[in-house]
Amino acid sequence: MAKLELSEVLSPNHDERPPGQAIDILLLHYTGMEGPQAAIDRLVDPTTKVSAHYLIEEDGTPWRLVAEERRAWHAGVSCWGGFRDINARSIGIELVNPGHEFGYRPFPPAQMDSLEALALETLSRHPIPPRHVLGHSDVAPQRKQDPGELFDWAGLARHGIGLWSRANAKPRAWSVAEFQAGLGRFGYEVPAHGQLDEATKTVLIAFQRHFRPSRFDGMPDEECAGILADLLDQIG
Repeated sequence: MAKLELSEVLSPNHDERPPGQAIDILLLHYTGMEGPQAAIDRLVDPTTKVSAHYLIEEDGTPWRLVAEERRAWHAGVSCWGGFRDINARSIGIELVNPGHEFGYRPFPPAQMDSLEALALETLSRHPIPPRHVLGHSDVAPQRKQDPGELFDWAGLARHGIGLWSRANAKPRAWSVAEFQAGLGRFGYEVPAHGQLDEATKTVLIAFQRHFRPSRFDGMPDEECAGILADLLDQIG
């Protein structure tokens, strides 16, 4: 695949990464705004304190907003694998999409093609494991839904970007406590008290949006247990 040609509009919303911090998360978002210009304007407005490293329009046009060596401000209050400063260790990519508030729709092929190219270039520069290619809802399930159930995680994984369950994943009967332990081991911040409370359901919805988008009801069913068990087996 040819190297992606990036346009550039620089955001002032960034700071230094901690000394010696490796970049080991690729975090994907949707903009959740009505158009690309509104999204860009927000990401470069110094009063918003929000940014990302890259933005990709629906027609595939990619923009660089913040240099990769800088910490962009895109994750907000978040957690993955017990780490809370997700901005410090991640590259953030915004995908123009109106989101659930303004008419959520599929991500066009041109946009996904540009994302594939950009993600592969990013992965070539940084030690990001497949399990750390994530959506905003994975690291902030209590606050965020993006990039959502219409995002083609399976297609990205087929191109070596991210993790996906294998076809031979078998359904399993798991207790709520087993689900909580498995989700926590995978990286999600989830309660560990064995009760199906609202916080656990919300984390399950985030997991389902990513790994079983055909149904995301927050219920710990056997199909989801099989998918999660297979993902855990892949990461060892």
